[in-house]
Amino acid sequence: MALTAGIVGLPNVGKSTLFNAITKAGAEAANYPFCTIDPNVGIVEVPDERLDKLTELVTPKKTVPTAFEFTDIAGIVEGASKGEGLGNKFLSHIREVDAICQVVRCFVDENITHVAGKVNPINDIEIINLELILADMESVEKRLARVVKMVKQKEKEAMIEEPILIKLKEAFEDERPARSIDFTEDELKIANGMNLLTIKPMLYVANVAEDEIADTDENELVQQVRDFAKIDNAQVIVVCAKIEEEMAELDDEDKKMFLEELGIKESGLDQLIKATYSLLGFATYFTAGVQEVRAWTFRKGMKAPQCAAIIHTDFERGFIRAETVAYDDLVEAGSMTAAKEAGKVRLEGKEYIVKDGDVLLFRFNV
Repeated sequence: MALTAGIVGLPNVGKSTLFNAITKAGAEAANYPFCTIDPNVGIVEVPDERLDKLTELVTPKKTVPTAFEFTDIAGIVEGASKGEGLGNKFLSHIREVDAICQVVRCFVDENITHVAGKVNPINDIEIINLELILADMESVEKRLARVVKMVKQKEKEAMIEEPILIKLKEAFEDERPARSIDFTEDELKIANGMNLLTIKPMLYVANVAEDEIADTDENELVQQVRDFAKIDNAQVIVVCAKIEEEMAELDDEDKKMFLEELGIKESGLDQLIKATYSLLGFATYFTAGVQEVRAWTFRKGMKAPQCAAIIHTDFERGFIRAETVAYDDLVEAGSMTAAKEAGKVRLEGKEYIVKDGDVLLFRFNV
């Protein structure tokens, strides 16, 4: 199941440095605006300790984690919605992602230029958010002009769409994103079909200095971002992009020791990857056999046949049942055989809603 998160922000806030750490892809991170012109795309594995534990239990020939894409999008500047900088091209790249990770500079460094001349995270956030709103406003106004004409001709779909467009226009005039609107379920389906920038889920990534990562509560700039995020009903992940880039070159053991020295339990990147995965409304189920232990991404609320189709469409077409055991029950039992003997393995049918952490074996016939 393909899913993509876009990394956005003003120039020189640490986007490309963070992207380098995430993907080890070496995207250019130069100290000037617009060094990133085309979006860099990298695949990142979703860290999951459960997969490691299942590998210990089953000892398969190979282990395959689930993954998704991060896209590094060049720095947006004020006026991007009107084409300033390389704005229109960047905004089109954002339209292609499923969620937005907005990197915000929360460190002071006289050697790294700030595009606005001073470090002010809230101002930075407001510039980015307003440019996305203005771009959406332009799209909605054009669409509304067409829909109004169609309403006069009594076209049914236009009559349904018009009040939704009016809701969006009013929100944008108040400088509120589309995701802040209280849509009904049917309205949301229509709004989602408009490919709006501000309807995409967003989280904020506060980038701090190396000597501040161990105690981010003392960083006043981070607190400002957290307070703002509460209004946007968004999550904040604190990272030091420079440290994360250095850690990306270490093996797992050295990385663990480095984190201990820093006084933190989990890297900012692991937190960011997990938070983005969850933000998109996704969860993980597992398949576990001697040939392969594998994590699979599915959307929360999907039923067993739909999840089976993620492996292969034939699995859904010929779905019979799903042999199911919860991850915790399997680990407690120590093996699939023991879990079956303990009555923890169930046979679920077509209406079963798959849960995060389920270990599944699909039975099918085509």
